[in-house]
Amino acid sequence: MQGKIAMSAQDTISYKEMRPDGICIVRDNYFTKTIQFYDINYQLARNEDKNIIFENYCDFLNYFDKSISVQLSFLNQTMDISDFEKSIAIKPQNDDFDGIRAEYTEMLKNQLARGNNGIVRKKYITFGIEADNIQNAKQRLERIETDIINNFKILGVRAFSLNGMERLELLHSCFNGGENKLNFSWNLIYKTGLTTKDFIAPTSFNFSDGRCFRMGGTIGAVSFLHILAPELTDEMLKNFLEIQSALSVNIHIKSIDQSEAIKMIKRKITDLDKMKIEEQKKAVRAGYDMDIIPSDINTFGIDAKKLLEDLQGRNERMFLVTVLIMSTAKTKKALNSAIFEVQSIAQQRNCPLRRLDYQQEDGLMASVPIGINNIGIQRALTTSSTAIFVPFTTQELFSDSPEALYCGLNALSNNMIMVDRKMLKNPNGLILGTPGSGKSFSAKREMTNAFLVTNDDIYVCDPEAEYNPLIHALKGQVVKLSPTSKDYLNPLDININYSDEENPLALKSDFVLSFCELIIGGRDGLEPIEKTVIDRSVTRIYQKYFENPTPQNMPILEDLYEEIKKQPEQEAGRIASALELYVKGSLNVFNHHTNVDISNRIVCFDIKELGKQLKKLGMLVVQDQIWNRVTINRNEHKSTRYYCDEFHLLLKDEQTAAYSVEIWKRFRKWGGIPTGITQNVKDLLSSAEIENIFENSDYIYMLNQAQGDREILAKKLGISPQQLSYVTQSGAGEGLLFYGNTIIPFIDRFPKDTKLYKLMTTIPQEVAGSE
Repeated sequence: MQGKIAMSAQDTISYKEMRPDGICIVRDNYFTKTIQFYDINYQLARNEDKNIIFENYCDFLNYFDKSISVQLSFLNQTMDISDFEKSIAIKPQNDDFDGIRAEYTEMLKNQLARGNNGIVRKKYITFGIEADNIQNAKQRLERIETDIINNFKILGVRAFSLNGMERLELLHSCFNGGENKLNFSWNLIYKTGLTTKDFIAPTSFNFSDGRCFRMGGTIGAVSFLHILAPELTDEMLKNFLEIQSALSVNIHIKSIDQSEAIKMIKRKITDLDKMKIEEQKKAVRAGYDMDIIPSDINTFGIDAKKLLEDLQGRNERMFLVTVLIMSTAKTKKALNSAIFEVQSIAQQRNCPLRRLDYQQEDGLMASVPIGINNIGIQRALTTSSTAIFVPFTTQELFSDSPEALYCGLNALSNNMIMVDRKMLKNPNGLILGTPGSGKSFSAKREMTNAFLVTNDDIYVCDPEAEYNPLIHALKGQVVKLSPTSKDYLNPLDININYSDEENPLALKSDFVLSFCELIIGGRDGLEPIEKTVIDRSVTRIYQKYFENPTPQNMPILEDLYEEIKKQPEQEAGRIASALELYVKGSLNVFNHHTNVDISNRIVCFDIKELGKQLKKLGMLVVQDQIWNRVTINRNEHKSTRYYCDEFHLLLKDEQTAAYSVEIWKRFRKWGGIPTGITQNVKDLLSSAEIENIFENSDYIYMLNQAQGDREILAKKLGISPQQLSYVTQSGAGEGLLFYGNTIIPFIDRFPKDTKLYKLMTTIPQEVAGSE
């Protein structure tokens, strides 16, 4: 505290009043607000994208004029690991699967220990202004707040303003090391006569040691970064923030008026020219060449003129910058170790880290997001030099949603990835990868996690009988479709809620057209007249059912065949002839009423034995059955997850692809979460509908990719060369996760000594043999 000695811990905390709206009255006529902002993947971006981010960040800094004080705060805080464990624990549900839940929870805890989730990284910007009164300050602070958040949006950064309670919680965690929660409500001020500082202050502050301080049970020290290096890299701040200890990096920025900055530089140039002339006079008097002058004068002169040119000819401003780094620990030894680690990073960049001797109290207050800086050590930097401390590194995905699912470890930070696809604008997803890259395992891991954590229904279209053991273990139902099986699905099943339109037959007709297209084949698919015949017949065969919707009135494929035969058009005979094999011939597996109950929570449709000719038909029929279930579940406010392996097969034929994409779009609106799985990425990408698939999929789990596929995917999804390396000759379970606008490199490692791992990697034949 400048000007007086603090008599209590509360006196040390440098503000007068914190208001519920988040405005802090730091001192008379000086007011601040704080905004929290999140990370973007700057380090993995393409070079051209990095340049765009850097330029936009320079524009962001140039927004602040000399009337606005700015403090950027980057806080690495240690948190109780038990808090994280609680957030990932799967609650028992008193059913047959609590043992599996307990093992899955233990696996998640082990994965948690491999990362650094004990360190919470948060980023804030605190800005302050001078004003005559709180009313004037409030109006201007809110306007600045809106501008800052909009500027963050341009950078692709999420940000939100903190209210008074959130600012108090932040300051409480800074002063108390996150050891306990803030116990405060605004009415306590009136009831107790205390101030907000009484609730956030630690038990004590001790600044008797000039080089460090004690704060409750924590010991800490504040140092300043002495910026001497002629050039800095944009990784310097990143390297500080990657330290695995409690750390606070604060950058105080104060703009200098542009005209004043130019005048100041011109005065420096004049002074340097004067010194140069004096040196030249000395040279003449001493009898040596007048061009021989001290090199520093020449160097400083060139730098000053370049600086003047930047201020006058480029979009550069001048800022006074103070960079403070505060380390905290429980013991003096741990503190010295943490400081040494920070010093090593600074020294590598030729910027020594100097302790704030006998200024620790002011240093501490300048290292918490209040917006005050009483440290007089400043360095004048241009906009681009200030922006080199790029505040963006690597995004984390760790949702605290109760239905968040484990997706692996962040390959950059080793932190757990926990996401809830329901929170995306469009939860539809894809799992892409070469054979052996871990596609099926990733799908099994996700569906098992969803089964244990959520109440969602889970359906699997399984062309290779890979999922049977898992479904059996979870006491689900396996529907085996084959020419010799007694399990039947009626492709003409429908329910009143089949479509959100008044006439549910409109969407059903699209399905039947797709079904017939696969049967009739041909390079160009169905002709317009053939489509008309089929559509007319579909309408007629459902009349009896809609008049009396009983199971026995549900039409089957034979009813459609007979109705088409009655149509007068010549094309009707061609359609009927093509359908005959699937109605009265050896491939009549789909000419029956449905005789299986698919109301189980988890159902697998095994279509391996349908054979090549019927496989695509089977996938289409399964998709339609699942759509039926989605429409039923929507009325019960229940989500439906659908996993379709060999998804590319549904996109090969024009009509079938169009129908599948239409269903893909409708799933989101009706509470469905579809996931397409394929190793034939080239076939997927060759579909005319692939753009619609990508546009309607905010979740893409990309494993190792073949060379040709990588190049196309990089263009379509905007993958940088750095990101592309994670799907190039990568090991099983390694790749990129696209979650909304976020791209995270991941490692999907599952402990092999668990029952769950053995279950998800069991070969179906072995299971059948053991049974």
